[in-house]
Amino acid sequence: MLSRSSLPRIFALVSAADDLDLLEGLAAAGVTGFQVRDKDATTRELVELTRLVLAAVRPAGATVVVDDRLDVALATGADGVHLGADDLAVADARRLAPDLLIGATCRDRGAVERAAADGASYAGFGPVFATTSKAGLPAPLGPDAIRSVTGALPLVAIGGVDAVGARAARAAGAHGVAVIGSIWRHHDPLAAAKELVTAVG
Repeated sequence: MLSRSSLPRIFALVSAADDLDLLEGLAAAGVTGFQVRDKDATTRELVELTRLVLAAVRPAGATVVVDDRLDVALATGADGVHLGADDLAVADARRLAPDLLIGATCRDRGAVERAAADGASYAGFGPVFATTSKAGLPAPLGPDAIRSVTGALPLVAIGGVDAVGARAARAAGAHGVAVIGSIWRHHDPLAAAKELVTAVG
């Protein structure tokens, strides 16, 4: 299992719709974490995508986790899995995969503490800012909410995070950030990645 000191400061979420030719460049720019997240993919497509991401970014030493699917993470040799509230329970995932990095989506202190007790490695906390990348989310929590949940697990802030938001999240106590649009919808994804790397320090 990755130590806290080696947990990425930035996770870039990746789907098959993104420009996968940029993965190697993003890793070279200092993005050290990638989360494979493709809600529309079949299991076989998700396995193929995860293997592609691993091949592109692992030579640079980047960490790869799979959204929702522990089976795909194990089948591909990924570094971990990120679990939402409706996915396999963290405690069950930890029993099945004692050495994997396991993230848990959390929106309040109680959820973070439960995830920690169940064996999570980090909490994905958000949405911190307004985002259009996922429908049905609650209102943005704001960076100040991060301060009230620090301590139990390293926090990875997600939801509308750009370079300015990344600085605010880190200042509030987040370990790092997870991003989608601030890289993939930017006119220059590699420049945006470098700005984010600088922002999270």
